[in-house]
Amino acid sequence: MENKTKETMAIELKQITKTFGSVVANNRIDLSVKQGEILALLGENGSGKTTLMNMLSGIYKPDSGSILINGQLVTINSPEDSIRLGVGMIHQHFKLVEALSATDNIILGAKEKGIFLNKVRAEKISEISKRFGLNIDPEKKIYQMSVSEKQTVEILKVLYRKADILILDEPTAVLTPQETKRLFEILNLMKKEGCAVIIITHKLNEVLEISDRVTILRKGESVATVTTANTDTQELTELMVGRPVELSIDHPETYFEENLLEIHHLTVSDEENFETIKDISFDLNRGEILGVAGIAGSGQKELCEAIAGLLPVKKGAILYHNENLVGKSPNEIIKMGISMSFIPEDRLGMGLAASMGMVENMLLKKYNEGKSPFISKKAARELAKRLVKQLDIVTPSVDTPVRRLSGGNVQKVLLGREIESEPNVLITAYAVRGLDINSSYTIYDSLNEQKKKGVGILFIGEDLDVMLELCDRIMVLCHGKVTGIVDTKNTSKEQLGLLMTGASAKKGETK
Repeated sequence: MENKTKETMAIELKQITKTFGSVVANNRIDLSVKQGEILALLGENGSGKTTLMNMLSGIYKPDSGSILINGQLVTINSPEDSIRLGVGMIHQHFKLVEALSATDNIILGAKEKGIFLNKVRAEKISEISKRFGLNIDPEKKIYQMSVSEKQTVEILKVLYRKADILILDEPTAVLTPQETKRLFEILNLMKKEGCAVIIITHKLNEVLEISDRVTILRKGESVATVTTANTDTQELTELMVGRPVELSIDHPETYFEENLLEIHHLTVSDEENFETIKDISFDLNRGEILGVAGIAGSGQKELCEAIAGLLPVKKGAILYHNENLVGKSPNEIIKMGISMSFIPEDRLGMGLAASMGMVENMLLKKYNEGKSPFISKKAARELAKRLVKQLDIVTPSVDTPVRRLSGGNVQKVLLGREIESEPNVLITAYAVRGLDINSSYTIYDSLNEQKKKGVGILFIGEDLDVMLELCDRIMVLCHGKVTGIVDTKNTSKEQLGLLMTGASAKKGETK
């Protein structure tokens, strides 16, 4: 029975093609997943991963090709068709109603009949929870939950609808190492129950840990499917990029002793007077990369914006060369030599003008510095062209409006411009979010070059493995408070994970 289950194909995609105008997102892709198997789907940005999965979940329809579910040829015209066929997709950004309880979110939209419906639903949710080890308080409201609890509700939601094919898009992006381990235990239980699981992720170490096979997409085409046990990170990277890539992050030693930033008892509130940063203190030295880690929403964004003068400070001081930045405008702070490259989810909402090209966006940084009413575009054009080459920015021209570029390329434009402004302090949040491996390592190299020049870098990141390699120290935030500032040489990913969940800082932490 076990062997039969293992060999039954849950999904077969044959010669799937999808175009958007002149752009070929998927070109004659073949992909298969067995029942009782975890398949990892890998590829650089723009390789077609999400488009392919959106055709399985009913958001898009293929232009040509065929989809087979459990050996049967099917047509998926809508998400409702997808759910009916047993396919459930868990998106990176959860689709939950914050004000409702876990139970209400799970049953929302489910079409069932019966007199004792609530009792039947409660029993069904309880049975699924026990079967897959999904521990959740059914009455807890979504807004009261941690990220991993919300993810558990999303998983329960698709299982409640009898899905036995699960697609997870970047499921560990905002989880601690401990929460990731727990998720993998759940996925392995699903695998044993005969579920087919597709996991889209850019974390190669997780691919090797959780998957049975890996399908790699490159530029809209399927280039290989390999057995996980027979591959490694180097081979997977070469298949993704199409050439060998050096997967090491330099960690240059610097010997500057000057203190650049000193944060004393900083407290920041939002519009509703809720304290998002609570009495935190730390310093940033010349030639240092100080990492800031924490579960999403722990105060990273507010810290960036307070230092940059975008958020009012309720209490405390931000000293730069002993001069207090509190109360100064963003323009005044920039003129002092502090540059912020904050990469939010809405990249075009902050930092770049969407309707302008690269040249004009380069000018934005310094347009009000000249004494003449006329602006020379020559230097800005040269800078834009240099960044295109240096960061491998894909754009029809340096005058093409940046809104037409992919998210990853928009990110490169913004980060490149901030680095080129030669700041003394560089604040960069989620610098490589959405970037492919090759581009990410280019960014790490650029940051290290700034570090060697004596720039102090505040690096807000998500990937703890990268942060341990790149940063000199890591400050961990939890619910707006500092739970520890540790030296990366003496710290493990597991210790960081504990601090991220609020465990108290160890004695002897470094400053």
